[in-house]
Amino acid sequence: MVSFPNCKINIGLYITNRRSDGYHDLETIFYPVSLRDALEIVPANETNLHISGKEVLGNTTDNLVWKAWQLLQQKYPAQVPAFDIWMIKSIPMGAGLGGGSADAAFMLQLINDYCKLNISDRELSDLALQLGSDCPFFIYNTPQFAEGRGEKMSPVDIDLSAYSIQLVCPAVHISTAKAFQAITPTAAPFDLRKIKELPIELWKEYISNDFEIPMYKMHPELEGITQQLYDQGAIYAAMSGSGSTLYGIFEKDKKAEINGQDVKLETFYIA
Repeated sequence: MVSFPNCKINIGLYITNRRSDGYHDLETIFYPVSLRDALEIVPANETNLHISGKEVLGNTTDNLVWKAWQLLQQKYPAQVPAFDIWMIKSIPMGAGLGGGSADAAFMLQLINDYCKLNISDRELSDLALQLGSDCPFFIYNTPQFAEGRGEKMSPVDIDLSAYSIQLVCPAVHISTAKAFQAITPTAAPFDLRKIKELPIELWKEYISNDFEIPMYKMHPELEGITQQLYDQGAIYAAMSGSGSTLYGIFEKDKKAEINGQDVKLETFYIA
């Protein structure tokens, strides 16, 4: 059985509180984007994870896809067998696109469907939260306003299908921990739940990502890419998550030619 985990972008991202449990409260919109990995499961005598495509760092048993299988196998030992798991990575790692979280959530869904476990989306979401704060989003995989750690979600009415989205992924590693350390939490300056009331042409004036200012100071080339997106016609451009991916929203069938200068980068175009 095969599925194709997609990534997400953040439209707005506000860090509103530093919690006593070490996490942060945030407000953001998760929006699904059709840059996809591929994931297949085949019953086997023992579980193995086979990865091709983009490099994935870390041990197999630390991979979220493996942990998703392990979570369900422990919960349903009589129903969930061993699998050969085949994964082709197209979504860059550590880029603020949620690729690993998507793979984990889609793995839960694959096993649920293949093994006929009949787990509801709500329960799958609860299980996904054990794997990562933004994993539950990919169970629903529709635009969601997220708060808390990112796990408290409500649907938001936003549709960008009339536009084109360009992702720019520079070869710049941003430590999530250091990114959060650079943030001073404060109240959100705009209520993202009201985004439908705001024309996209005004997003630049009202919607921002709290990570942009500190990350642009650490990596000025990222700000330069954002400016190139605007200079070449982006209606709105921003960083996704804590970076380092930047994205631009353009009129349909338009895009930018980005000069990475001293940084290698990949671009992905979603018509």
